[in-house]
Amino acid sequence: MAAEGEERRVYYDGDLEIEAYRLSGIVQKFPNHFHDCYVIGLMIGGRRHLWCRGAEYDLSAGDIVLFNPRDNHCCSPIGGEALDYRAVNIGPQVLSRLLRETGLGAEELCFAKNVLFQSDIAQPLAALYDAVAERAPKMEREEALFFLLEQLIDECAAPRSESGGDERIRLACGYLEEHFAENVALGDLTALTGYGKSYLIRSFTKETGLSPYRYLQTVRLGRAKRFLESGVPPVEAADLAGFADQSHFTNFFKEFTGVTPKQYQRIFCSGVAPSKGDA
Repeated sequence: MAAEGEERRVYYDGDLEIEAYRLSGIVQKFPNHFHDCYVIGLMIGGRRHLWCRGAEYDLSAGDIVLFNPRDNHCCSPIGGEALDYRAVNIGPQVLSRLLRETGLGAEELCFAKNVLFQSDIAQPLAALYDAVAERAPKMEREEALFFLLEQLIDECAAPRSESGGDERIRLACGYLEEHFAENVALGDLTALTGYGKSYLIRSFTKETGLSPYRYLQTVRLGRAKRFLESGVPPVEAADLAGFADQSHFTNFFKEFTGVTPKQYQRIFCSGVAPSKGDA
């Protein structure tokens, strides 16, 4: 059940194929994790300490956060202040299509920075969130989305890095992403990479920002979201995604998303998740 004063709302726009969400009155810490989508967020109120890809930031109202897919991050409140936050999530394939439609010659976007302090991008981002949340006419929502994308391309884009990294750790990541529903053990990864268990854990964490188990659980969370979006009941989605039991799945899901699996699924039935106390 949500704490008194908390409000969590999530909207899915089927026309734009994006998610918009609001977290207000939230004091909880969000543990280290990543998203499979691009996240563009705006601090409205409160202060948060953010860890992302080995760097640390103190965020306040007016600051923008930008996460590429798989950018590991976590955050916690500063001084016990409650978070007030708006954001939009855009899947990589959807963003690639949208970028082509801008006509600006970009087909891929990589955010050069994870934080923009007191950025002018706050206004178009807030406008897009409001348009989606208020179910504005389609043309208004489309204009708001493309106006935001053009500013992001102009101010935040960087060439995508082609650095190789550790090939064997990439193999381990691929194995976890392919076998997410199975009872994967460290021995499976050491057999694949040739690394000892201790060295594997250190190398994997250094390369990805997450331990192998946290990486696997985050992949499972992403798959569970897709199952829920397609109408699979939460109990079945938990099993298909590889979670041991429904209680663990529900607790883990809310810890990382701020809403329960049932609330998340209702986004795709009614367009908005319940905001308070609805499991």
